[in-house]
Amino acid sequence: MSTPAPRPYRSYVYAYPHKTAYRPLTGRPELAALWAGEPKDALSLYAHIPFCEVRCGFCNLFTRVGAPDELTTRYLDALDRQATAVREALGDRDPVRFATAAFGGGTPTFLTAAELERLCDIAEKRMGVDLRAVPLSVETSPATATADRLALLADRGATRLSIGVQSFVEAEARAAVRPQRRADVEAALGRIRDTGVPVLNIDLIYGIDGQTERSWRVSLDAALAWRPEELYLYPLYVRPLTGLGRIKDPAAADRAWDEQRLRLYRYGRDHLVAHGYEQVSMRMFRRADAGPAGPDDYACQTDGMIGLGCGARSYTSALHYSFDYAVDMREVRSIIDVYTETEDFSRAEHGYGMTGPEARRRHLLQSLLQAEGMPVAGYEERFGSSPFADFGPDLARFEGYGWLDADAPSGLLRLSPEGLAHSDGLGPELFSAAVRAAMAAYEAK
Repeated sequence: MSTPAPRPYRSYVYAYPHKTAYRPLTGRPELAALWAGEPKDALSLYAHIPFCEVRCGFCNLFTRVGAPDELTTRYLDALDRQATAVREALGDRDPVRFATAAFGGGTPTFLTAAELERLCDIAEKRMGVDLRAVPLSVETSPATATADRLALLADRGATRLSIGVQSFVEAEARAAVRPQRRADVEAALGRIRDTGVPVLNIDLIYGIDGQTERSWRVSLDAALAWRPEELYLYPLYVRPLTGLGRIKDPAAADRAWDEQRLRLYRYGRDHLVAHGYEQVSMRMFRRADAGPAGPDDYACQTDGMIGLGCGARSYTSALHYSFDYAVDMREVRSIIDVYTETEDFSRAEHGYGMTGPEARRRHLLQSLLQAEGMPVAGYEERFGSSPFADFGPDLARFEGYGWLDADAPSGLLRLSPEGLAHSDGLGPELFSAAVRAAMAAYEAK
């Protein structure tokens, strides 16, 4: 008797392990020791700005609404101190080079143009990132995508601007607790295109209460009218402690909602493919004729990441680390306040050790959830073992569900279209028992 497949929408696996598995680190290890001997020739920089003008009902990101009493100034002061400490910890014994950079949040463009300039200066003058020579992605919102902010970012080297529209249908935006006027969204998109930044990404959400294929197509076609180089299609989740989580019990997201989201996902996928987009992952679609945004030799499976800001993660080969994590607004405000008052950023605070087995899981997860799949030879070269030996029962189960592509070229482990559709069910299946236990023991706050 075959085991039924997991629900298709369990968890968005954008990083492994999730920060709910992180715990306070014994002895608060020094960053200099953590990074000693680590490859530093192709790092990624991520700067986290935890401010938004409004908290969307579906949002579980580490962010707060507004920034009273010059909080953004104090936050950038702390970011400057952290960057100085981190760059010192990286040392100069081995070459230090950043291959890619991103500003996320929150909403980075909540900052004024002058504050964004300071953020860029921190990245360049403190960390040594050549923002005009590497891909630089910046997230924005319709309300904060003002001409002066966008012009500053374009001038400082932004190659990608990502705007969270979610829905062009005003009633749907209200239902997702994201009130906005379509005219304002269109105006913001026009300003982004006026900058000449080579990559525009538009985020859309499906599964909103009352959304149908017809209304979903309205948003898809409105986005396509701007010919964005990238489109992300996100399924709606309702999580504890978020705005919608207070309105509707998350447990009520039953099979009918799963079926609605799957139906809308397939409709959106097929519609974008028919309009010249290639599927990169379950969520990401790239216009087939879009040129590259710039050189990019960063590999998320193997290269290190430096996170600046109280919600950012950093990755070495042996440890993933960050600061404390929360979703509840009061807790988020408290963590931000502690961050802005911190003087010594030379040690790691919270994290999770990435042992050999966990590194294998992360490599498989981050490769398999991409449409291009995972070359088996690359895995074998890195770990000295086969993914079929390390994860045989899991892969056999996925094959039984029809999630693996039986027609993939020899030596390539790749998901089938149905497997990609079930990425949010497949990903959590690969979590280790230790990570599951840590996440289960985490007390939401």
